[in-house]
Amino acid sequence: MEKEEELLKSHITKHHLKATKERSAILKAFLDSERHVSAEALYRQMKDEGSTIGLATVYRTLNLFCSSGLAEQRRFGDGQARYELTYNVDHHDHLICKECDLIIEFENDEIEALQKKVAKENNFKVSSHRLELYGVCSECLKEKST
Repeated sequence: MEKEEELLKSHITKHHLKATKERSAILKAFLDSERHVSAEALYRQMKDEGSTIGLATVYRTLNLFCSSGLAEQRRFGDGQARYELTYNVDHHDHLICKECDLIIEFENDEIEALQKKVAKENNFKVSSHRLELYGVCSECLKEKST
């Protein structure tokens, strides 16, 4: 958590914002949360632990995390924004179940190599990319077959 706190403090200082105990508490809760957490879920988790921080503060702070490079807002087709830690995290892609909203992270060197090959063949410099595969997970498939 020290590296994440330092990155956030640097961003806050650079943009003449205040380092607050609420932002620190939200950072700790965010780092302790599931990998793809919504603002509402993070708020409920903190409230269940006795926090009095409001939902609007959680939203603003998560957006601050995104602008600082700590996190990224992701939308997986269910209408809900989720936040994912991206600082000091290896690149990965996602499998998303359309039935239960399960999100599976995966890494595949062959896919990465193919993307580089396609970019090179088209004289294209990739600055970033996302791969999201939507379908039905094995558990939901089992439930449908019974």
